[in-house]
Amino acid sequence: MLTAEDYISGQVLLIDKPLHWTSFQVVNKLRWEIRKAFKIKKIKVGHAGTLDPLATGLLIICTGKMTKQIDSFQGQEKEYTGTIVLGSTTPSFDLETEFNETFQTQHITEALIHETTKQFIGNIQQFPPIFSAVKKNGKRLYEFARAGEHVEIKLREVNISEFAITKIDLPEVQFRVVCSKGTYIRSLAHDFGKALNSGAHLSVLRRTKIGEFSVEKAIAPDAFLESLKD
Repeated sequence: MLTAEDYISGQVLLIDKPLHWTSFQVVNKLRWEIRKAFKIKKIKVGHAGTLDPLATGLLIICTGKMTKQIDSFQGQEKEYTGTIVLGSTTPSFDLETEFNETFQTQHITEALIHETTKQFIGNIQQFPPIFSAVKKNGKRLYEFARAGEHVEIKLREVNISEFAITKIDLPEVQFRVVCSKGTYIRSLAHDFGKALNSGAHLSVLRRTKIGEFSVEKAIAPDAFLESLKD
């Protein structure tokens, strides 16, 4: 069993983030429970890479002195699986917001879907979603979006080393992506829809790997909290 000193000297915790939790909520919950379990007044706890509330999967949580390694973990390649729904879009590029447009999909074949993925391999340019935590003039983009304010968003270069279609059941397309830091899978889904001369949004997203760390070795927050009682 880990001790207070273990957490203060630094631990890397692999957490499987549940649906609807924010990454910040996971960090806050674990920090509070570690402090309570070991009667620690103050301890640093942080995560290495945000996951949207509607995404699940691997969240690397660092405690104590290991928080100094967060930047190095964030910079590592990431793997995601998920589902893109063709024929409709939302302002947030996922299901956080209501549908705003619908598109034709009759022309989309399985062959076209597979062929179109090739456009997104390598270094590509993408706009972050307006509903995102990217900062502009000191404010998060989602703050502008929720206030109904228009703001100019700059293109970003990211790298996608793998984009594989794992199942097609139109209008749903399941995929696996391996990509660089800073890649927005919601933007990829949105751009993929446009490349198919249609529209699309992300309905499911799960982060499965960060570098050599896998979600297969991660535990749910509740399971971690139970381990503190042992």
